[in-house]
Amino acid sequence: MARGIPKKPPPPSSGARAPGTGPAPTMPRMQRGLPQKMPIRGVKHVIAVASGKGGVGKSTTAVNLAMAIAGMNKRVGILDADIFGPSIPRLMNLSGEPELTGTEDRLVPLTNFGVKCMSMGFLVGEDAPVVWRGLMVMKALQQLLHQVDWGDLDLLVIDMPPGTGDTQLTISQQIPLSGVVIVSTPQDIALIDARKGVNMFKKVNVPILGIVQNMSLHICSNCNHESHIFGDGGAERTAKEMDMDFLGDVALHAEICQLSDKGQPVVVARPESKHTQYYKAIASKIADKLWPPSSATTTTTTTISTPSSPSSS
Repeated sequence: MARGIPKKPPPPSSGARAPGTGPAPTMPRMQRGLPQKMPIRGVKHVIAVASGKGGVGKSTTAVNLAMAIAGMNKRVGILDADIFGPSIPRLMNLSGEPELTGTEDRLVPLTNFGVKCMSMGFLVGEDAPVVWRGLMVMKALQQLLHQVDWGDLDLLVIDMPPGTGDTQLTISQQIPLSGVVIVSTPQDIALIDARKGVNMFKKVNVPILGIVQNMSLHICSNCNHESHIFGDGGAERTAKEMDMDFLGDVALHAEICQLSDKGQPVVVARPESKHTQYYKAIASKIADKLWPPSSATTTTTTTISTPSSPSSS
């Protein structure tokens, strides 16, 4: 059974409010009735990683891009916005319920590999379904957006659920996004929905950082033969047609999947591998958009910690 956002016992009769029992922040509203965007405290840039269709490797891409950018001497966090199907706890090898700060009653993110993470998956069992209606989902999402103590971050990566529904609109309208990265396979059926995602974010005036072509080709684990099992270059052609940047390819390989299931992002577990170079090349393009080289100060590359055992709060 879902435990939901942590709650504490009712406040004492003296009238003092107990931690965890207060309402989510009230969102200021503009005259037209749309929510006014509120920055996330301490976070300089927020980007979303989105897809029109599920099963295209969006969460794996989001995690490895976050790890690659963290390796550029940036302070990075990941917010799992998929309330019904959270993936970040498994991908980041994290478990346990977040604690609350003592003064402001904010959720404290869990951390692994030097990256802070928050997910509904920390608040429910891995096999427990979140059986909530839309209003409860939006309430939880609003708390995850505005009641988490991220500290100071250079970048917060939001792993979006697939599609173009309430969650995407809520995030686009409530917080300022520096941009969105679209993930798709080269397959036409995936690109149809990817186009819908691009057009939705354009309608709500969110910059499109570009598209990533995941599973661009299959590399055989035995002979290293390459084959385009999902088609060849579909996402790159779509990028040209829709006037957006093509950020790069990521090949389909068993090792990426196996390491992800173990909670060891390939960027961390195999830093010198060819697979890691895919993500680093894409992350470098994203970083150049967020921190243009002409105005950025020179930074040194840091080494991300090696995979750790399962963490808990």
